[in-house]
Amino acid sequence: MRKTQKGVVGIVAMASVVALALTGCARGGDGGGDGDGGGEAAASPGITDTSLTFGITSPLTGPTAGPGNCTVDGALAYFGVKNADGGIEFGDGKTRTIEIKSYDDTYDPQKALANFQQMVADDVFAAGIGLGTPTNRAWREAAIDEEFPQVLVMSGDPIFSDREESPWQLGFVPIYQQEGEAFGKLLASSSDEHKVAILYQNDDYGEGYVEGFKSAIEGADNIEVVEELTYEATDTSVDAQITELAASGADVFFNAMSITPLVISALQKAQQIGWLPSWFLPSNTSSPSAILEPGGGSAFPGIYTVAFSGAAASPAFQESEEGQAFMEALGEYTNQDGVPAFPHCVWSWIAASVLEQAFMKMEEPTREAFMEALLSIDGFDAPFMLEGSTINTTVDGLPAVADVQVQKYNGRGYETAQSFE
Repeated sequence: MRKTQKGVVGIVAMASVVALALTGCARGGDGGGDGDGGGEAAASPGITDTSLTFGITSPLTGPTAGPGNCTVDGALAYFGVKNADGGIEFGDGKTRTIEIKSYDDTYDPQKALANFQQMVADDVFAAGIGLGTPTNRAWREAAIDEEFPQVLVMSGDPIFSDREESPWQLGFVPIYQQEGEAFGKLLASSSDEHKVAILYQNDDYGEGYVEGFKSAIEGADNIEVVEELTYEATDTSVDAQITELAASGADVFFNAMSITPLVISALQKAQQIGWLPSWFLPSNTSSPSAILEPGGGSAFPGIYTVAFSGAAASPAFQESEEGQAFMEALGEYTNQDGVPAFPHCVWSWIAASVLEQAFMKMEEPTREAFMEALLSIDGFDAPFMLEGSTINTTVDGLPAVADVQVQKYNGRGYETAQSFE
C-alpha cells in the first residue's frame, strides 16, 4: 500500500482515486458470483464476492481543502488497516476489502453533481462522508432517483436524516440546529446580561445554526440579539460585516461560518478594530492549530464550540492505544503530516467504523440490504466518541451522532464548558 497523491484528475474533478483493495472494481452482477443461480439477490454495482467500492466527494483543493481531505483520510486509514488484516466479514458470510475512491468537488455544487455522475459510471456501490451542505445537496435528488446510498454525510442539514424526504440518505454529524441550540442554552443560563451579534453563511448551513440558537434563547430576558448579518460562501472577505457588527456593542459573537480562511480573517479583523467579544464557532471551523492559533484566538475572553468526539491533538488521545493506532494508520495510508489540524479526520474514522457495522449486518450484496443494515445500528460505542455518546441510526430525523457538548478554548485545546464565563 502506498500513500495517495492529492491532485485534480479529469474533467469531472475526480481526485485521489485510491485503490485500497488489490481486487478489481465490481460491476453489477458480473464476476461477483452473486447471480440468480444460488438463490441470492443480484449484486448491486460496486460489490463482488471479494470487494466493495465506496466513493467520497469532498473539497480536496480550495479554501476548505483542509477539512475536506480529512473526510477522505480518516476512512482511507481505517479501511487500510482493515484491508491489511484481510478485510471485513459481511453479513452474508463473505469477506471483502473496501476500496475508497475520492473525488474533488472544490466545495462547488456543480462539481459535486458531476462527481456523483462519475461515481455511477465508475460502478461505485455507495458514497458519503464527504464535507459540505451545498455540495451534498447538489446530488441528493439524483442519488434518490438512482436509488444510490448517500450516507454518513458531513453536513448538519436535517434533510439528510429525514427518511421521507431522503430515503437513500443519512447524516453523520449533529444537525446544525443542535449545535446552535447547545450554545444558546449555555448562554441563556448565564446570570449576566448579554448582547449578541450574529454573522452566518447565507444558506441552510448558517440558517440552521441561527435557528437552533434563537430557539434556545427564546424567552431569556438576559439575552438580546442586537445585530444580524450574512455572508456568501463565495465571499473573499467579511471585514465590512465585522466592522458593522463591532459597532453594535455586542459582547457575544455568534459566528456560523464554514470557510476556514474567512474565520481566521474575521478573528484578525475583530482584534484590529478592538472588538473582543466571546465567540461561538461551529465544530467544523474551530480547530485550535488551523484556525485559532493563526487567528489569535487567545485574545478573546472566550471561544466556544461543540464536540462529540475526542481531539487528536489532546494528550489523552495521543497516549491512548486507539489514538496511537489512528496516528500510525494516517501515517501509513494518507498524506496527513503529523497530528491532523481538523477534527474531520477523527470524524471520518468514526464514520468508517459505522460503515463496518453496516457491512457486518447486511445479508445480501445489494444497496437495499446495505441501507436496511445501516439504519438499524443502535447503541454502537464507536471509537473516539465522548463519554456517554453512542451511534444510533434508527431515529427518523436525527443523524448517526445526535449528542454534543459545549467546550471552551483554553489556549491550547478545548475543555468542557460547565457554564458561560
